[in-house]
Amino acid sequence: MDKLDEFRVLGLSESTLKALDEKGFETPTPIQALAIPALLNGERDVIGQAQTGTGKTAAFGLPILERVQPGKGVQALVLVPTRELAIQVTEEMASFKGDKKLFIISIYGGQSISEQLRRLKKGVEVVVGTPGRVLDHLGRGSLVLDNLQYVILDEADEMLNMGFVDDIEEILQHAPEERRMLLFSATMPQRIAKLAKHYMKEPELLKVESKQVTADLTDQIYFELRDSDRFDALTRIIDVEPEFYGLVFCRTKNGVDEVTSKLIERGYDADGLHGDISQALREKILRKFRNKHINILVATDVAARGIDINDLTHVINYSLPQDPESYVHRIGRTGRAGKQGTAITFITPSEYRQFVAMQRNVNVKIRKEKLPTANDVISIKKNKIKTDLEEIVGNESYMEYLGMAEDLIAVNGPDIALASLLKLAFKDELDENSYSEIRTVSVDTKGKARLFIALGKFDGYNSKMIVDLLKDKAHLPDAVIDDVKVMDAFSFVTIPFKEAEHTLEVLNTMRRGGGRPLAEIAGDSKGGNGGGRGDRRGGGGGFGGGYRGERGDRGERRGDRRSGGDRDRGDRGFRDRGDRPRRDRDSRSRRS
Repeated sequence: MDKLDEFRVLGLSESTLKALDEKGFETPTPIQALAIPALLNGERDVIGQAQTGTGKTAAFGLPILERVQPGKGVQALVLVPTRELAIQVTEEMASFKGDKKLFIISIYGGQSISEQLRRLKKGVEVVVGTPGRVLDHLGRGSLVLDNLQYVILDEADEMLNMGFVDDIEEILQHAPEERRMLLFSATMPQRIAKLAKHYMKEPELLKVESKQVTADLTDQIYFELRDSDRFDALTRIIDVEPEFYGLVFCRTKNGVDEVTSKLIERGYDADGLHGDISQALREKILRKFRNKHINILVATDVAARGIDINDLTHVINYSLPQDPESYVHRIGRTGRAGKQGTAITFITPSEYRQFVAMQRNVNVKIRKEKLPTANDVISIKKNKIKTDLEEIVGNESYMEYLGMAEDLIAVNGPDIALASLLKLAFKDELDENSYSEIRTVSVDTKGKARLFIALGKFDGYNSKMIVDLLKDKAHLPDAVIDDVKVMDAFSFVTIPFKEAEHTLEVLNTMRRGGGRPLAEIAGDSKGGNGGGRGDRRGGGGGFGGGYRGERGDRGERRGDRRSGGDRDRGDRGFRDRGDRPRRDRDSRSRRS
């Protein structure tokens, strides 16, 4: 059977199969196997319930790209909760389209509005965007949905958590009555179910049974280091593991080439994979890796698709994954087939906020460890030399060297002769001075973190009760709790960033309905490095300060719609909607 036959039987065209082959896909994930034929062959709306990291983008992206036609305006609108996901979905869909002349763009807060206007005017077929910026373009008239065939809500439960449901409902009023709606969500809380009931016609439910996101057999740890120390840290980890057999992930093609070259120069058996590698060479490299002719494979996320090897000892995130889904994909390649594996992530101080948010998203605790010292590496190498010598002695595979050994001992004595041979064989490997210093670094935790807590007046909370909750559960002193704001359905509070990770961990043991987090880092955190403010300007990058995407601290400015307050959206995501007349939401027609 051809390696893509399982995709072929789902109904995908040869052009799409070629694109999948180039990306290294081999078999569809469970949600892809369910969704692709349903979207290609059916006419019903679809609800896909599957966890992050299960290939949802391909599940809806592949059939949509089969159906949309060049030059007929915007035919598919994908709504996502964050700018990072908007970029990721756009890039992945673009990689699926093969030679089709389709234009796919992302629009989100924080990106140049003039550039977005230019690209929309030029003509696009697929738009991927965050709800706020999509509403902005609808208000301007720069995004026209007259020819829209598909509306896709990706990570709908996350958009609910971030307060986007009202925006989504408003966007749906601009969509044609006959469009088809696809909703993808890891969980199905009541508000999402209500949204589906109001806006979808007899939706077909495609559900993949929930599995633990990260393997139980994978030990997950991280090291804090300077960016310039990444490579030396990598070699130390390889050296202290006697049977290292692992994948090293870099974010870029250049990163793969650089790390691979440096490993080979140092004498390691390594090779690299990225998107510029031909299919023939890719298969040759993978064959060498599977047969353990090389024990280190350096790769980008896309190039690593389809690699199915069960006995990896390590997966190393040389570069921090760009999103939680990538982390899940990466570490899922170790700890398989009943064997223990180790997933290691390198982070610099400036990446710490992104890293904390990533842990929260994948709902796992990643343990901090100290890097092996030069003494650790030398000690392990010495033990390995002793073990190898014992094996040679046991096998009596030294006979051809006995005469030479006797001559050397006669001239130099046994101690000097053996020491000289070790020096000749291992050169400076056992000299501590030959190892670069890796200095200890610490995370900058002087800044402030703004927490979003899903408890408000409707839950019987006031400011004092929020403070008491933080004091009681997280053991925070009064002095560090600042700027508490309690809305009807949620609250905001500012605490020192160094206290934020522990506070989130404690509060999130008190799970809300649907298993969603009780508390998150809001998008307006100040101070420290990485991620950015994520405030009204549209949110910072990465998982951290910008985790809430363009939303920022919008919840505080929107006047809490649930209580009928002022619906002015301020300047969220570069938008000024102050002069735009508001329509009565209750008078809008809904699909039944």
